[in-house]
Amino acid sequence: MHTTTAQKVEALRNWLTEQQFDALIIPHEDEFLGEYLPAHNERLLWATGFTGSAGAAVITRDRAAMFVDGRYTVQVTKQVPSDIFEYCHFIENPPIDWIVNQLPTGVKVAVDSKLHSATWLANAEHKMADQGQLCIIDTNPIDQLWTDRPQAQYTNVTLMAEDKSGQASAEKRALIGDAIKQQKADAALLTQLDSICWLLNIRGLDVSCLPVALSQAIIHQNGDVELFIDEQRLPSDFAQHVGQGVNVFAPSELETRLNALRGKQVIVDPATSIAWFSLTLNNAGAHLIEQADPCMLPKAAKNAVELAGMKACHVRDGAAMVKFLAWLDSQVAQGELGDEGTLADKLQSFREQDPSLIDLSFDTISAAGGNAAMCHYNHNNQPQPGKLELNSLYLVDSGGQYPDGTTDITRTIAIGQPSDEMKQQFTLVLKGHIGLTSALFPQGTSGHQLDVLARQPLWSQGYNYDHGTGHGVGHCLSVHEGPQRIAPAVNSVALLPGMVLSNEPGYYRADEFGIRIENLEVVREVATQGDMSMLGFESLTRCPIDIRCININMLNRPELTWLNDYHQKVWDDVSPLVSGEDLTWLKQATAPLSYPEA
Repeated sequence: MHTTTAQKVEALRNWLTEQQFDALIIPHEDEFLGEYLPAHNERLLWATGFTGSAGAAVITRDRAAMFVDGRYTVQVTKQVPSDIFEYCHFIENPPIDWIVNQLPTGVKVAVDSKLHSATWLANAEHKMADQGQLCIIDTNPIDQLWTDRPQAQYTNVTLMAEDKSGQASAEKRALIGDAIKQQKADAALLTQLDSICWLLNIRGLDVSCLPVALSQAIIHQNGDVELFIDEQRLPSDFAQHVGQGVNVFAPSELETRLNALRGKQVIVDPATSIAWFSLTLNNAGAHLIEQADPCMLPKAAKNAVELAGMKACHVRDGAAMVKFLAWLDSQVAQGELGDEGTLADKLQSFREQDPSLIDLSFDTISAAGGNAAMCHYNHNNQPQPGKLELNSLYLVDSGGQYPDGTTDITRTIAIGQPSDEMKQQFTLVLKGHIGLTSALFPQGTSGHQLDVLARQPLWSQGYNYDHGTGHGVGHCLSVHEGPQRIAPAVNSVALLPGMVLSNEPGYYRADEFGIRIENLEVVREVATQGDMSMLGFESLTRCPIDIRCININMLNRPELTWLNDYHQKVWDDVSPLVSGEDLTWLKQATAPLSYPEA
């Protein structure tokens, strides 16, 4: 029998009464705090019906509230029943603030410390100091009530050879061990899945769109690692692959090994690790050093082998995009205006022609017309996918995971004849994209200092976009990699050579159209005539930008030169991989532009 959302909420309320709690907080996160969750950890989805990638809910004995950000204000109304839940903005009115403002003093709020970061718990306790009590629960009620919970799907771990990783695990572990020693620490707790996989040169398929193996690890200052994973998942040559000093423990032994750190100085990243770890280590008598995951910066600054792989997979990915865009144009020319789901599936089929494809790097955003104005739109969350319409724009944001790298690309495509206003907005976005990719900047520059370059053309006409300009991207790892990013919010992390970031300014007009142009860029050193070495960007993405959407008179000469040079690179690199009508389409799509004669 299918259990309704109302029945689930009622069951949770019965649990609150039995346990003498007043409220339960249900975050979207699981114990790995990742962006993507395996199906068996989708607790928020079970309780509310919400399929978005970020959000939370609060269940009280007589009320319920659902919290989402601006990406999901439409989606939440379609998935979460309004007769049970009130809708709140996750940023403007987060769950703890709602509890403090809406519930009486003296409340007891149940919190699962394995689903919240240590930073969140500390902030929540501070806010609740005069309001009530946060009660750490040992067992999550959803885990007890979820009778048809999917079985956890664990995959066999694969090994990434040095010709793909560029550096042996033993070298990486020695490097991180030295960093731990410099911080006067004995060990570091590693909880981010991509950090563990990077450190040991392993990959897995436990999580959709993220080629990682669910695990945890402790690394000591001598470079030795304790890896918590089912040993049966590891290949027979794992020990030889990682080198001496990696000891494998069953996940059930994690708490025992944490207790063995009594009296030790242990680095813990409170922003990326669950509160349970900090609580357990404190109870064990360990001394916590709250610092960022020591693998983050070395992982973010790709080595030469990783960058070569990133460049190679972007050319293959570009060929798949070209085949898709050529097919799309031919469909529209024949009057076949497909729907968003059909288009997303077709694009995936072109990527799958590359036998090396491991997975998509995220769920494809396939958005026709006004749907593209929702910058994280997902056609799978709609009653039915939207259809293309003539004289409109189609936005597709997609990517792939390959053994040699990760891709993420957005293109906005003319369907028929775009209006002059669409062309104007598209060209403003393109000018911002070119402004950022052309920038030179000194060592020590952070992403927030460059963000204005992508926005200035839009700002000059009174427009803006409500998302960051760029996120870090991993090497056959997370498509959203920290700590580097380009956004208005202050980020003190300096951009380093080898870091890969997206460059994706946009513009969104509600119910009408959305525009985004996204390439991945690698930070590189640039020689200048001056007396200092500068940094700049090199575009990795290889796919035409739709010239039908450009008002060429709005581009200055350096911008036009950049566009033509970029399209020449696309032609040079991708043309050997396509043929026939696809090659003809590519030739036209990358043809150089010139100003119209007066």
